[in-house]
Amino acid sequence: MTRRGQWPAAPEALPSPIVDNHCHLEYPAGEEPRTVEDRLAEAASAGVTHVVQIGCDVESARWTADAVARFPTMLGGVALHPNDAPMHVAGTHDTGLSYEDAFAEIAALARGERIRVVGETGLDYFRTGPEGRDAQVRSFRDHIALAKELDLPLQIHDRDAHAEVIEVLERDGAPERTVFHCFSGDAAMARLCAHRGWYLSFAGTVTFKNAAQLRAAAAVTPRSLTLIETDAPFLTPHPHRGAPNAPAQAALTAREVARVQDAPLDELCAAVWANSMELYGPW
Repeated sequence: MTRRGQWPAAPEALPSPIVDNHCHLEYPAGEEPRTVEDRLAEAASAGVTHVVQIGCDVESARWTADAVARFPTMLGGVALHPNDAPMHVAGTHDTGLSYEDAFAEIAALARGERIRVVGETGLDYFRTGPEGRDAQVRSFRDHIALAKELDLPLQIHDRDAHAEVIEVLERDGAPERTVFHCFSGDAAMARLCAHRGWYLSFAGTVTFKNAAQLRAAAAVTPRSLTLIETDAPFLTPHPHRGAPNAPAQAALTAREVARVQDAPLDELCAAVWANSMELYGPW
């Protein structure tokens, strides 16, 4: 068990490369902050050779647009996080930007050649109360429309809002390539998503001891719709839960998903790689 604040050691290398489908490398983390270069090099040593960096507010979206131009193994996604959107709508966001101005900047950044994702967007009924839900739905619908306009994948943030997220997707029509980032539903929801051709991205939460329901969901997810992510620096997999996360740790999650899917690890890795290339295109 790695203590809180200490970076975990890099896991044993995977037999073939995978992509970390969702991370936030702009966040400072750890008692001894590591550079982006250091974290990408460590990830490559563990077989996590490429990453999708997500900027989910205006400031981090700007950072992402700059970073993907500097790091050839990184592609990006941009959006307004569902917990930020209500503050922009209410005029209380610390940037001072209105919702219209903030979304306009996200839409402009999304047109960058190495920005390949609209997200993370969606609904979060855990952190935002009922007073902000209309604003979240408005923002979610705008991001769905943007993804379809630009023919980009959509990455969804869904926290305590499973039925409502699906309702919006079905009402507006999901983009052709739709991903549930850090999937948190049960096996029934996984089957529903798979029936609609939506990708499920599993984070370190699938390794947690109390996550039997999530492992059941991973077990019924077709390999052709399975993705792996870290959400770094958050959601560090067992046995390092509570320590800062980094893309290298996706190797631990990949091993757990392969185990619950009863799949040879090399086949799971190959599927995750192929799914990532299909979604985001060549790096």
